[in-house]
Amino acid sequence: MTARIARTWGTSRCARVVDRDSQHTNGVAGTVSRFWDKFQPAAGGAAGERTKDVDYRLLVPLLSNAAIIQAVYAIERVTTSYRAIELNLPVIWLGVIAAAFAILPIFIGVWVGRYLDRGNDAQAAWLGCGLLVTSCAGFRFSAGSVTSLLLVTVLLGISNLFMMASQQMLCIRCAGLRGRDSVFGNYLVASAIGQGLGPYLIAWLGGTGMLPPTDRLFAIGLAISLASLVTAGAIRPAPKHLMQARSKDVEPVRALLRQRGLMAVLVASVITITAQDLLTIYLPLLGAEKNINARDIGSLLTVRSVASLVSRMGYVWVIRLVGRRPLTLASMVGAGIGFICLALPLPLSAMIAAMLLMGISLGIATTLSLTNVVDLASAAAMGTVMSLRITGNRIGQVALPFAASLIAAVTGVGGIFVIIAITLAVSGASVHFSGGGDER
Repeated sequence: MTARIARTWGTSRCARVVDRDSQHTNGVAGTVSRFWDKFQPAAGGAAGERTKDVDYRLLVPLLSNAAIIQAVYAIERVTTSYRAIELNLPVIWLGVIAAAFAILPIFIGVWVGRYLDRGNDAQAAWLGCGLLVTSCAGFRFSAGSVTSLLLVTVLLGISNLFMMASQQMLCIRCAGLRGRDSVFGNYLVASAIGQGLGPYLIAWLGGTGMLPPTDRLFAIGLAISLASLVTAGAIRPAPKHLMQARSKDVEPVRALLRQRGLMAVLVASVITITAQDLLTIYLPLLGAEKNINARDIGSLLTVRSVASLVSRMGYVWVIRLVGRRPLTLASMVGAGIGFICLALPLPLSAMIAAMLLMGISLGIATTLSLTNVVDLASAAAMGTVMSLRITGNRIGQVALPFAASLIAAVTGVGGIFVIIAITLAVSGASVHFSGGGDER
């Protein structure tokens, strides 16, 4: 009860700050406002009410930055798998490299969350973009051995922690309670655009060859990452009085994890995000097993990204119609069915249909993995809870790819996809029956 009062007080206070800032919105931001209104109407009221509840001067650079960095991450992660194949590394090394992306964020996640709870969301975004550019330069100029590939992947993982945690906190800061679902929906639409652009570039450059030109792709990733510095620079920091107020409230991690339903929601987030990650890592290997060229693999990933984008556009409507918990169960089971289909010896056309189902389901499930956590967390510890979510995701990205690589060595990639499907369905059921998230 106390946590809900604190969350309501913190949200209303944030909403008053947003309302005061939004009075200064200029004509360009107003045009962008009307554009996004077409995609994500308010879940609880008219579009006009939501417009007053959203700070578009903060949201527009945030969405631009999200699209750019997701394109970079998609390019770098997939190209890293192809570089490992070029280096003739055993399949187990794919799991080791994927784990390297997640290992350090596990140990610094709570610290980053406390840093964000002191109001440093914009500063974390600036730092994350700087690390992203540095890691992309490392991929371009020094990723010629397994050691350098591992080290640069570690740096990329740290940048991802700062970027994801800061952007999620910025979503909360730029919207009050009425516009929050809408803002998260738009944020994940922008992310899906970037996630689709990366595989499209890989498919375009890869052509009909089994391996795309990795040096050229790493160079493109570096060039795009430089644009992220511009959009991150346009994100203004939180007001000083808000930073001071946040820094006074610290809630112990143990108390946070005892909240009803939060653990099930965090585990579901781990499984959902790790499933996407494993798909990106192992689909190129599946292509090598089934003699599917790089262009078709890129096209499959693009289909998933586009389907996720479309499903996120309709997220607010669907959640109003179905409710949080039933929608979590349905979306995770649907994603599991898509993974099962990939494990079967199906033609390319059927794989495209499976990726379409998977994209729609994962688009909804990943959005819910964010908004369910926000729905349960208190305002004073929002950054810490978000970082706990990301830390859990990273633990999954360390343990599951390594386990997956062992499974792949015995059963092939199909065995990995079957296990992902089962864990998605079980986790969705756990959230549904544990009370993770409101029924609204």
